[in-house]
Amino acid sequence: MRLRQVFYGAWALLLMVGLLGCGTEPVNQADLAAANESKVYRWKLITTWPKNLPGLGVAPERLADHLRKMSNGRLDIKVYGAGELVGAFEIFDAVSQGTAEMGHGAAYYWRGKIPAAQMFATVPFGMNAQEMNGWLHHGGGLELWRELYAPFNLVPFAAGNSGVQMAGWFNKEINSIADLNGLKMRIPGLGGEVLARAGGVPVSLPGSEVYTALQTGVIDATEWVGPYNDLALSLHTAAQYYYYPGWHEPGPTLEAFVNKDAWESLPADLQEMISVATRAINEDMLSEFTARNNSALVTLIEEHDVEVRALPQDVLERLKTLSDEVVAESMQGDELTKRIYKSYSDYFSAVKNYHDISEQAYLNARQGSDDGA
Repeated sequence: MRLRQVFYGAWALLLMVGLLGCGTEPVNQADLAAANESKVYRWKLITTWPKNLPGLGVAPERLADHLRKMSNGRLDIKVYGAGELVGAFEIFDAVSQGTAEMGHGAAYYWRGKIPAAQMFATVPFGMNAQEMNGWLHHGGGLELWRELYAPFNLVPFAAGNSGVQMAGWFNKEINSIADLNGLKMRIPGLGGEVLARAGGVPVSLPGSEVYTALQTGVIDATEWVGPYNDLALSLHTAAQYYYYPGWHEPGPTLEAFVNKDAWESLPADLQEMISVATRAINEDMLSEFTARNNSALVTLIEEHDVEVRALPQDVLERLKTLSDEVVAESMQGDELTKRIYKSYSDYFSAVKNYHDISEQAYLNARQGSDDGA
């Protein structure tokens, strides 16, 4: 009997210790939550842009600043311009591999690695900024984008848009489609493929090399962004003619992408801050370009005697035909690529129908009112 009492007493003691151990679990979790709330995540953000370039280069700096303030210093991000840590076109692989936690660039730069990525940057004669934002955030585009980047250990976000760009800077007149034959032009993505189909020679260059290449005659022409950015790069001193409209980049979405392991290491509140801050930067850049482009264009014309010209209508019509062919052919890849193309095309068709009787109808009416004023 005595032995039995000792046995049960020992068993009860072990059970109590076990229960007490279990009872400390909420305390440990609370301690862990408190630790997460005080932990500082020091990240590197690498970009394809020259350091602090107005618009494009400033956007990642603003993103890092917003996140530092929103997180009360818990997410401390240092931004590196193109070439400071890795080359401009090396940031995709660097973030994928974890060399840096975050990148900022444009998805068409990775077309050699992922052809379908171009759809998440811009499509010649495709959707404008407003339409792209609608597709990405309310039309299923962002989900497809993340599915596309998942094998590369990346989580993408829309993080900027310049609006419809200029067609670019040229050192020769463009009077017919024949004038594009043999033209060496810095132009990325699907737009470059269309130029090649038209007889031109597309050249891929990061922004930091564009001016020198144009000024020294390595290229005959370049597209960049629009007056605000182009003035900052002094492209007006390297080319004579400034053409519009930017048929090749009607709604160029810029991206921020995060290494998936780094993303999953964050607590939920910091993840949400990144989601919200990238949306804010996406809208802010478009607003800034809208506000700054006009005054920059006035400066280019009135102070630097830049000659602004419209591309001939027959040139645009031919480029549109070639673009439709190139885009359709480029998207005949795997099952995911076909789904992305279908999603983009279906959304574009629907939103274009509505914009014909809303945005476009209003612009037409406003133009008529201006003409009669």
